[in-house]
Amino acid sequence: MAQDDAVVGCTGILVIGTRGSAGPGEVLVRVRGGSETFLAWSDEPLSRGATVLVIESRGTRQVDVIEWTDPLDATALDAGGVG
Repeated sequence: MAQDDAVVGCTGILVIGTRGSAGPGEVLVRVRGGSETFLAWSDEPLSRGATVLVIESRGTRQVDVIEWTDPLDATALDAGGVG
């Protein structure tokens, strides 16, 4: 099961929420000039629509993800009172 290093470090949107240790969700990731879906595993359950960061490839179109907030997102800066 070869790892897919191209997807590691990419962000995506959960189209099906993850269930933590109870099972994966599904993430849509912009990679290789298009969008691809992967089974998404996370330590904690994450909701559908959450933005995530791919931190590892398990091979066979499966990845580990964490919730992600873009530190350069202007709306996030405004909400935090900075900017």
